[in-house]
Amino acid sequence: MVVKEPPALDRVFQALANPSRRAMLRMLTDGEQNISSLAEPLQMSFEGASKHVRVLEQAGLVARRVRGRVHLVRIQPKALVQANEWLEFYTRFWNQQMDALEAMFDEE
Repeated sequence: MVVKEPPALDRVFQALANPSRRAMLRMLTDGEQNISSLAEPLQMSFEGASKHVRVLEQAGLVARRVRGRVHLVRIQPKALVQANEWLEFYTRFWNQQMDALEAMFDEE
């Protein structure tokens, strides 16, 4: 049986696969930032950072608002919550498997 994960979850994990985007998310835990502030520590152009932000937006991980010429980005927790729920399911699964294996060894 093949379980089809929702496309939104696929976009989240694809977005998180890139270290620059993960770094941007880490920076955003301090609060809303403009794209130039996200680009600077990564030594990337505004255009490059904006492309990464667009991927994060499409995954639902961040929201962008424009104030004049400044693009402000903030983290959106809902997509991260869904990804965490998916990971927790497999954490519980593997913990149960390991507990069963340990119990088998204890019986012997």
